[in-house]
Amino acid sequence: MDPHPLPLQCRIFSHLRLRLLSSRSCERFATSHYHQTVHVPDGFINAPVSVAAGVVAAGAVAVSLRGARRELDERIAPLAGLVAAFIFAVQMLNFPVAAGTSGHLLGGALAAILVGPYTGVLCVSVVLLMQGILFADGGLTALGVNITVMAVVTTVVAYATFRGLVKVLPKKRRSVTVSAFVAAALSVPAAALAFTLVYAIGGTTDVPIGRVLTAMVGVHVLIGLGEAAITAFTVGAVIAVRPDLVYGARGLRQKLQLRVGGELVDAAPEQPQLTPAPSPAGAHRTRTVWLTGLAASLVLAGVVSFYASASPDGLEKVAADKGIDAKVEDHAAADSPLADYSVEGITDGRLSGGLAGVIGVGVTVVAGTGVFWAVRRRSATSDTTPTASPTSV
Repeated sequence: MDPHPLPLQCRIFSHLRLRLLSSRSCERFATSHYHQTVHVPDGFINAPVSVAAGVVAAGAVAVSLRGARRELDERIAPLAGLVAAFIFAVQMLNFPVAAGTSGHLLGGALAAILVGPYTGVLCVSVVLLMQGILFADGGLTALGVNITVMAVVTTVVAYATFRGLVKVLPKKRRSVTVSAFVAAALSVPAAALAFTLVYAIGGTTDVPIGRVLTAMVGVHVLIGLGEAAITAFTVGAVIAVRPDLVYGARGLRQKLQLRVGGELVDAAPEQPQLTPAPSPAGAHRTRTVWLTGLAASLVLAGVVSFYASASPDGLEKVAADKGIDAKVEDHAAADSPLADYSVEGITDGRLSGGLAGVIGVGVTVVAGTGVFWAVRRRSATSDTTPTASPTSV
């Protein structure tokens, strides 16, 4: 018997070849209890379809950059980078969904409801880019597939569902939370369906696609419930303290009622907005929300993620069971100092994984904030640029 066997998770990765971990990476993983989120790796999808998905993703990001100019006002812009960092942190928290299977947040629904659908696509795209480049999580040639499936599909499905529900439900804050739950729950199996369709067109192995579809959608329905709980809890928490910071709650109105003779009656036909206009005091509270969110993200990624489920996630499990991983390739960033969510050279697993999570949150919030401030600044510049008027001769 090998006196130093690889941990179960490393053996699973070796079997799946989802990232073909190097021996150094496996040794690093052996010292860590941190589970890695796993996205579509290189080699799952053939080159032509990967390129096509990249074109679709690039187009979606371009459209989102333009659309985000309308969403990133003085309230949303400071929070968008934080939302990206929070999604990065929570994605490290795999939760069990079935025997031997786990799931993690995708984040499209959460981002769309908090900061708007266009900005939401950009938030998740920033997270996927950071994970692929720094942590060898999700193939670089598959980045277009991951953005299309995890950022675009989840955001579109979630926000369309969310807006449809808030229009028919009572105009109350609770309706926003309920709508967020349902929207998030539907967005995850929608992403699984989208991946299956992409694989049916450009998968590199010949497997019965019907079985893949059944397995992917089935397990991701369960994962969607976890996504829904996280999304509803987070949206509800923000609404409780700053409803004006929730993009999806804008425009909702709540009747002002007075108690007369023991009964509630409408005070006036005009209804005050649920989301008040920003004020200096509100700006101070925005900073408080931002700092609280950043602290929560750091704690989740740096400490809580140590206790996340170590079981393979839905994609890993289906790949192992259905054999869709036969031609997966090495990750170009497999030798990154932060590959596999651990810091090279640090042997203590808790410290290594926690520090990697903290670094990831920091890099993501800086990168995301930079992108969103640039978009916001360009929007402000275009709004103030004078329009040339004809002159008489």
